[in-house]
Amino acid sequence: MATKQPKATNPAAAALSAVDEEIRKQLEVLSQKLELHKDQLILLQQTFVAFDVDKKGYIDIEMIGQILDMLGHQLTSDELQAIVKEIDEDGNGELSFEEFAHLAARFLVEEEEDTEAILKELKDAFRLYDKEGLGFITTDLLREILKELDEKMTKEDLDQMIEEIDVDGSGTVDWEEFKAMMIG
Repeated sequence: MATKQPKATNPAAAALSAVDEEIRKQLEVLSQKLELHKDQLILLQQTFVAFDVDKKGYIDIEMIGQILDMLGHQLTSDELQAIVKEIDEDGNGELSFEEFAHLAARFLVEEEEDTEAILKELKDAFRLYDKEGLGFITTDLLREILKELDEKMTKEDLDQMIEEIDVDGSGTVDWEEFKAMMIG
């Protein structure tokens, strides 16, 4: 009869677990330092790993330019050089993950601020049209607003837009419907 041997732990798995724990701690510290949500930082790390094709732990300036371009931030070569020079702590012309995260955090914060500013302006505009403070505007008023925004809109275009926005046929548009229409 064979005796049961205790399971041997896999040294490679234990080492990998320790590495994962260390990376998790580093991400937590960096998340707090950059004031980014952990999910954002994980996404940045996945992006970094995907673009670090040689797996050397660095991304070169040209690749940074391509990433920013894909994110809708077209920079001139001089602008890119200036940003990288400012963020590239060791001056090697390449960005480590932490340096990359610092750069990306700038653009993420700017986008959040832009979105908040746009929402505030939209809310102010909605309040301007909702003169009685009822929490809605009529579809007739919305039709006038849309016509002012784009004089080339046909009656059919306006009817279709109003129909899509006022799905319940109430003849009114509340803030959420207005916001959804204006920001897509």
